[in-house]
Amino acid sequence: QVQLVESGGGLVQSGGSLTLSCAASGNIYSIYTMGWFRQAPGKQRELVAGITSGGKTNYADSVKGRFAISRDSAKNTVHLQMNSLKSEDTAVYYCYLQGIGVARDWGQGTQVTVSS
Repeated sequence: QVQLVESGGGLVQSGGSLTLSCAASGNIYSIYTMGWFRQAPGKQRELVAGITSGGKTNYADSVKGRFAISRDSAKNTVHLQMNSLKSEDTAVYYCYLQGIGVARDWGQGTQVTVSS
């Protein structure tokens, strides 16, 4: 079993920045991807960014150039630096960990609210 603990959400003005962090513990797989999804009210959960254990990253088109994902493999932690935030970035952000051939694990979610 994997536990994911998120931190760093909150309220920020449009154009501002926030950093989300997610720490994984438990039965962590040697090869895995960590990252973030988000879900706004009335919308489907969507991938924001992910990073593999080898350091390869991917981003949703809507956040490219504004968000940056990084990881500290020694601490099994991933960070999402969010800059130039927009009102449409308002959502609950969920950390995930995906091992090969196993179900995705999820964090409890953290609210990000961007005021215009």
